[in-house]
Amino acid sequence: MDRIGTAGGPATTGGTGRADGTAGIGGTAGYDASADDGGYAGQPVSWAAACYDGAPECIPDARRFTRDFLERTGGTGRTRGPAAETVETAQLVVSELVTNACKYAPGPCLLELELTGEVLEIAVRDSSPELPTPGTPRPDRVGRHGLEIVRALSESFDARREPVGKRVLARLPLHAALVSPAPRP
Repeated sequence: MDRIGTAGGPATTGGTGRADGTAGIGGTAGYDASADDGGYAGQPVSWAAACYDGAPECIPDARRFTRDFLERTGGTGRTRGPAAETVETAQLVVSELVTNACKYAPGPCLLELELTGEVLEIAVRDSSPELPTPGTPRPDRVGRHGLEIVRALSESFDARREPVGKRVLARLPLHAALVSPAPRP
């Protein structure tokens, strides 16, 4: 199940994706396109989530969901969407995090994407309380490089236990792809 939607105006609580402050799948939280400053505190905020059953088939679905999210929200308050390289990087990070959730945690996982200004937050929640530990980089090792890749591509990386399972969060800087070039004279 995945969906991207839009809220009808500013949210009463951040990150909910619904104008009335209730939980929802997808939307804009805290962003009012009609505001004089162009958004919430000058920064558009967009959010979407998708729940997957944990089967290997959900990994390409998560990549498509990420691409669709970035294509739909990339123009919110901006003159152009993210560059293809940015979308591919985000898809790679999502693929690695969702793969780990499917491989090491039984049951479903939740993918949350939040675009705030020039940063994309990618969070994956699953049912296992065991925190991921990246291995020591070794060029002769085959496989198990996913977290190394995620950490290398991310501005920051965090994993925390939750009341049920854990949340793994990676923040990707998007500034280079979202800043429009100056017009030529």
